[in-house]
Amino acid sequence: MTPVRLVALDVDGTLTRSDGTVSVATTRVLQALPVPYVLVTGRPRRWVDELADSLGSRGTAIVLNGALTYELGSGSTVAARALEPPLAQDCVTAVRSVLPDALFGAEWADGFATEPGYPRRYPTPQLPLAELVSRPVLKLLCRSGSHQVADDLYEAVVAACAGHPLTFTHSTGTAGLLEIAAAGVDKASALAAYAASLGVDAVDVLAIGDGFNDVPMLEWAGRGVAMADAHPAALAVADEVTATSDDEGVAAVLAPLC
Repeated sequence: MTPVRLVALDVDGTLTRSDGTVSVATTRVLQALPVPYVLVTGRPRRWVDELADSLGSRGTAIVLNGALTYELGSGSTVAARALEPPLAQDCVTAVRSVLPDALFGAEWADGFATEPGYPRRYPTPQLPLAELVSRPVLKLLCRSGSHQVADDLYEAVVAACAGHPLTFTHSTGTAGLLEIAAAGVDKASALAAYAASLGVDAVDVLAIGDGFNDVPMLEWAGRGVAMADAHPAALAVADEVTATSDDEGVAAVLAPLC
């Protein structure tokens, strides 16, 4: 087996357990790794910094499904690939033509906002939809009350936006939340660029994930590992399967490297 030179880790459902925490055992293994690791997640930057600090992570993080790569220490942007306003506007128009109840949110490097009515777990700024897509966005989020399952929403929106140069994915399991980015933006492309900056080839990368949005990364990496409870699409492309996050699946894969 080719020696591992870089580890790429999804966060939710992979690194974190079902209660949102990272186990002591996993933290110890990460701190003992003799090779660098990079967090590659659908999370926005504001939800990664605190986690990285708790793990003692240094270096770089890839967030928003690959739309933003930044330095954990300084916060400086390494790479950002935004969805430009004309395409975002065409996207929301196309989606609304088939899903009139669709509601949108937008992620930028410096924050997040939603249109009124968008389901929110915590207070966030609300803006008219036209304003949300009036400047480049790193990730556009879509919810629909008529499509509560992410896979179903994915199929409906992809069909509605056929021909538009966009990337569609989801990372929330059964929850009906779709994530939309510019064409070519995914975890694999961002990870490939980061690995290349280190002089690391795909064959030297070990990637671990559990979500539908992890599929490109697991396919790209020389060794792709899916969690036992991963999305069926992730399980289908993985080279191997480990235990769930609650059963120390990440630690089981990484401990032999230490």
